Amino acid sequence: MHSENSWPDALTQSSIENWQIGGFGLYVHWPFCEAKCPYCDFNSHVVSHIDQSRWARALADEIRRAGAETPNRVLGSIFFGGGTPSLMTAETVSTVIEAARDCWTFANDIEITLEANPRSVEVRRFEGYARAGVNRVSLGVQALRAGDLKRLGRLHGVDDAKTALGVARSVFERVSFDLIYARQNQTLDDWRVELGEALDMAVDHLSLYQLTVEEGTAFWDRARAGGLRGLPDEDLAADMYELTQDLCSAAGYSAYEVSNHARPDAQSRHNLIYWRYGDWLGIGPGAHGRLGTGEQRQATVAWPQPGRWLERAEAGSGLESRTTLEMVDQAGEYLMMGLRLDEGLDIGRLHRMDPTVAHAESVAEMIDLDLIVREGPILRTTAKGRLVLNSVVAALMP
Repeated sequence: MHSENSWPDALTQSSIENWQIGGFGLYVHWPFCEAKCPYCDFNSHVVSHIDQSRWARALADEIRRAGAETPNRVLGSIFFGGGTPSLMTAETVSTVIEAARDCWTFANDIEITLEANPRSVEVRRFEGYARAGVNRVSLGVQALRAGDLKRLGRLHGVDDAKTALGVARSVFERVSFDLIYARQNQTLDDWRVELGEALDMAVDHLSLYQLTVEEGTAFWDRARAGGLRGLPDEDLAADMYELTQDLCSAAGYSAYEVSNHARPDAQSRHNLIYWRYGDWLGIGPGAHGRLGTGEQRQATVAWPQPGRWLERAEAGSGLESRTTLEMVDQAGEYLMMGLRLDEGLDIGRLHRMDPTVAHAESVAEMIDLDLIVREGPILRTTAKGRLVLNSVVAALMP
């Protein structure tokens, strides 16, 4: 195990496996928001002032340091996540993209995604982001009902969301948006109608998540105090999930991942890097990365507090820690990620990491229960298995 706050020296060697199989991407975390949503457990913060030039320099410097340790790679994607990346200026986004261009060869079809909220102040920046190099936007719509938007702590309204989608479509060829379902007092028919509206508005990609109450959020505290009433029970939530699959499939949006639906060739290439267990750099407060050479693979974590990260990045490294992963841990991560995908995972690759994971007896048991299928070297979950994915993963671990 290692804890030095620098990029791993081992990564100066040419990777022979993970990034060439699963891809190589850059994740940039912008930690600032206008308001903290009560369901959000991401590393996001509300501040009164942001020195954009200072942050742009620090992010670019971190990218160049990481780039010096990962030469001769082809970068397939950049993803600006948060927080609310659409609070970044176009100049900040451009500085980050140019730093990445200095470090790696860009894939001919590189995907550069920026998450945005449907607020007019942010939407006005779309053309600037496009000039900077962004070619895909993911909008945090979350609901198409005014009352639910308020309960979710969103600052935009339904009309704002529709306007933002229209502007995004006029600027970018590729547009995704998020919705949360299994909300308070939501019925199956409510979701059927709302999802139908969303599919009519969609461009090429939808991310559809069940509301989960995560520890450390305002919703968690509210639920413990008995104030979060009307959430659907497990059976209704499962019915909503199955309805989601049916309606999206009928509209031409295949469920290429548990919560993500896309038209053909419109999958999120960046997120596929995670699920295919490629390599990615995590830059910015609290960002996580996975990088490797051959069998060695390291997990990196940046300092989570924005002020601390900025100071450390300016001093030479924003990393809080890096850890060499044991092979069984790599196998567990690949199993958990790969089984989320409709395409499944390569069991040969999995067993090169650790042959005790998904061994023949446990695989046979899961097949008998109609939770997974094996087709040659490919292992994937069934529709039934996706409903209990965590249990399937646990059963396949040694």
